[in-house]
Amino acid sequence: MVGLMSKIFGGWLVVILAGMPLYTSMALATLVFVWITGMPVGTLPQKMAGAMNSFPIVAAPLFILMGNILGAAKITDRIVHFASALIGWIRGGYAHASILTSMIFAGMVGSAVADAAGSGAIEIRAMRAAGYRPETAASITAAAATIGPIIPPSLPMVIYGVTADVSVGKLFMGGLIPGLAMGLALMLMVGVVARREGMGRIPFAGFRVLGRAFIDCFFAIMTPVVILGGMFSGFFTPTEAAAVACLYALFLGFVVYRTLQWKHIGPILIDTAETTGVVMVLVMAAATLGWCISISRLPTALTPMLLENIHSPYVFLLVVNVFLLVVGCFMEALAALLILIPILCPAATSYGIDPVQFGVMVVLNLIIGTVTPPVGVVLFVVTRIAEISFETMSRAILSWLVPLFLVLALVTFWPPLTTWLPHYLARVQ
Repeated sequence: MVGLMSKIFGGWLVVILAGMPLYTSMALATLVFVWITGMPVGTLPQKMAGAMNSFPIVAAPLFILMGNILGAAKITDRIVHFASALIGWIRGGYAHASILTSMIFAGMVGSAVADAAGSGAIEIRAMRAAGYRPETAASITAAAATIGPIIPPSLPMVIYGVTADVSVGKLFMGGLIPGLAMGLALMLMVGVVARREGMGRIPFAGFRVLGRAFIDCFFAIMTPVVILGGMFSGFFTPTEAAAVACLYALFLGFVVYRTLQWKHIGPILIDTAETTGVVMVLVMAAATLGWCISISRLPTALTPMLLENIHSPYVFLLVVNVFLLVVGCFMEALAALLILIPILCPAATSYGIDPVQFGVMVVLNLIIGTVTPPVGVVLFVVTRIAEISFETMSRAILSWLVPLFLVLALVTFWPPLTTWLPHYLARVQ
């Protein structure tokens, strides 16, 4: 079966490169495997339904719904204003404010695309008005958007946890420090670029203006506190946190800021259903393909081969990093997660690598892929907002990948960066 699955897997990759929709190609590969091996086709619907029969997976549509509610309520403007008032007086102030906004927004929506689309227009417009080059403003916004899926809550972390059978709560906590490190690394990069490109400062408006801006967005920036505080304290699970976050977003929109109206609810639910439908179809198709990969013993055959040729876990992690960075250049992050987790996780376990560290590393790799050409989805979003060519954006983003790679190296070769906080909280609780 290993040889058969390898051939089907290879053919499936060719079909993807030819342009067939991902979920269709996965379902077709699964059907071919079942048909050739003589297994009952009726098993496939059972496996698809089983993939949805998971309590943690409920968090995915709830976090998508929360992001759509916050977007419709126009919460971003208040956060950008507060971030600008807080650190805009530093050289390259608008760039620093853009990164800080992404860090706050990351604790609310957990999506790189949502971050870039939600706050990108305001941030890029402000930076261009301050004299930043369009490609510089766009690349800073795109790089900062990668923080979204690392700082909890995070949709990719939910998908990884469900697929790899790893605690979603521990993955959330494991991503918190690396996410903050990404923001700090990007700010240090801004400090270097600001002097080279002559970026100016925003005059400090005074503590009164800062205080008003803080009060104006206080309840908005409390969203991450509500989500993380509830999970830190053990008051609710990550899935329950998603439901609480949705209720809190509705409270902000209807009661606190009154920027949400009942007529917005219909489009919000439709948009959420469409996005959730795409995600869940991918999850179901990937679950059946993962089941085929599992029963074909492909991971079982691959793991001894890796152990025989790669003796150091650090070399294994380096090889996986290079592989995932290449995959991320050509494949959407969520799809790559669903496909590769059943293959890579058993090997990582054999090397004694902590599943939380490995999960954060895998997600970070693939999220960096969202800002690398030729299929970087965040790049496409930002180029439309900034009104620059994709080629110009592809060149400009390269230098901003350096701080992201540095954090990736820390996550890969210094396990405490991702494991200390989950283990500490487990001891406290």
